[in-house]
Amino acid sequence: MCAFVLVAEDDEKQAELIRRYLEHEGHTVAVVHDGRAALDEVRRRPPDLLVLDVMMPRVDGLGVTRVLRGEGGGGSGSGSGVSSSAGIPILMLTARTTEDDLLLGLDLGADDYLTKPYSPRELMARVRTLLRRARGTHHPVVEGADAVPLVLRAGGLAVDPVRHEVTVDGRLVECTPGEFELLAALAAEPERVFTRPQLLDRIHGSSGYISVRTVDVHVLNLRKKIEEDPRRPRHLVTVFGVGYKLTSAAAFGAAPGAGLGAVAGRGA
Repeated sequence: MCAFVLVAEDDEKQAELIRRYLEHEGHTVAVVHDGRAALDEVRRRPPDLLVLDVMMPRVDGLGVTRVLRGEGGGGSGSGSGVSSSAGIPILMLTARTTEDDLLLGLDLGADDYLTKPYSPRELMARVRTLLRRARGTHHPVVEGADAVPLVLRAGGLAVDPVRHEVTVDGRLVECTPGEFELLAALAAEPERVFTRPQLLDRIHGSSGYISVRTVDVHVLNLRKKIEEDPRRPRHLVTVFGVGYKLTSAAAFGAAPGAGLGAVAGRGA
């Protein structure tokens, strides 16, 4: 699973160490040392993954994330299927340790974070997870000789794990890899109520370093993208005291009894 990874880290020794570990796993790596250079490099050659330090000169990592998540156009990376800079997976590196600081990065659209100091093994594990997620290597299929991937549909909502696309009434919705994984998990089992730890496990695996509030941030961001009124969600709803669920297809304007679930086919 070789990829093009952009490392934005102002500490040159730390950046070189990250480069060596990434190249050891077969990845192609570019390194920049400030946020402005990171933005320029992404626009010149969109990476499959951005490893982004928060504290950088010129433009900090939060500013870089804000700009990239606000952009909808651009080219694709070298193999992940990312359609624009808005969808590039971002792994944020930070010396800030308060939960509010970490959640701010996720709220802006980062997919994962590591707090310094971190172990190289943990960094590489996060890189592998984000690349697998971005490439949609885990997706449901119809069993049999002519197995085909499934598109999860809910009336006007479609989640395509192969193309890694979400559409609402034909409108393409840009999702970060973490948001996509959460929405796909909910769409695969409509009306099931997931607890926050269950959803966190779907997104980040068994890592003990991630707060369950990460799920709340992803839900809030998804509601802004798929709900007519994010303050009064009708589709991605809270079950108080338990967690979250995706409601039935009828809420998305489907015919009565249409149901929400997996539909064979590659199109959205």
